[in-house]
Amino acid sequence: MRRFDLSGLLEPPFAARRHPATDRVATESLEWARRLDLIGAGRSEHRLRRAGAAELAGRACPQAQVDRLRLLTDLFSWLFVVDDACDDDGLGNAPTRLAPTVAALLDVLDRHGVPAEPVPAAGGLGVALADICRRVRGQRRPELLLCLVSQLREYLLALLWEASNREQQRVPGVAEYLQMRRHTGGVRPSLTLTDLAYAGLPDPGQRVDPALTALDDLAVDLVCWCNDLFSHRKEQDTAADPHNLVTVLAAHTGRSEQAAFDLATGWFNDGLARYLVREAALVARLEAGLEPYLAARRSWLRATYDWSLRADRYA
Repeated sequence: MRRFDLSGLLEPPFAARRHPATDRVATESLEWARRLDLIGAGRSEHRLRRAGAAELAGRACPQAQVDRLRLLTDLFSWLFVVDDACDDDGLGNAPTRLAPTVAALLDVLDRHGVPAEPVPAAGGLGVALADICRRVRGQRRPELLLCLVSQLREYLLALLWEASNREQQRVPGVAEYLQMRRHTGGVRPSLTLTDLAYAGLPDPGQRVDPALTALDDLAVDLVCWCNDLFSHRKEQDTAADPHNLVTVLAAHTGRSEQAAFDLATGWFNDGLARYLVREAALVARLEAGLEPYLAARRSWLRATYDWSLRADRYA
């Protein structure tokens, strides 16, 4: 397997921290996944251990209350299991195969965390998702619950887009990929639970401020592009999948794989520089309520970089 040089990737200039309860939460979250039949013994448990969900959460929320760190870790575990089922187990190879699972999970989301009988078609994925929504509902932050449910719907529907591309062996265009990657990465719902952990969310007027929404989009892009650069090494050993920034750039610019990798690295570096400029402009406005929101995104950018360097998932 060819190795691509990641030394040109800029390190986010934010403090690297790790929650002191990370290891404990890792054990508890794995037991949660077993208890709710999200995973079984053997391969699925091994993959989830390698994913390091608690490690990512502990770096993204180094000062959170432990119960909220657990909630974020459990969401990561759920997202990793869905991702592995679609990418490695063939669930996402065709939209007709994936659609019944998506429909069952959308039914779970429509309940907004209200306890109810599980949806049999959703299996352990549905039981675990219902539990996450129930716990978010228990935080008594309805605006965050509504935001989470909406973002998870977008995530599930975007998985059908990926499945259609795989079935047709289609590499999406660059602009199309950049837009859809914001949804397939599962970053938005993860940021919402990070905002819950930081107890920070701007008021509605601030939230729709173009400067803030642009910064949020850029943060999501940077997390996803960083993920694509690190995961590209692993994906070379598996069946070809069109859903990676490097693959998309190579297909639509006529560049070699190495040149496309270098281009994607440059995009990340330029995006990080723009992020710092835009964030500084928001900080200068000194608006109340923005600091926890911005702190959550700083932690996420740093956490993604540090976790990716160490993750067995990309080994």
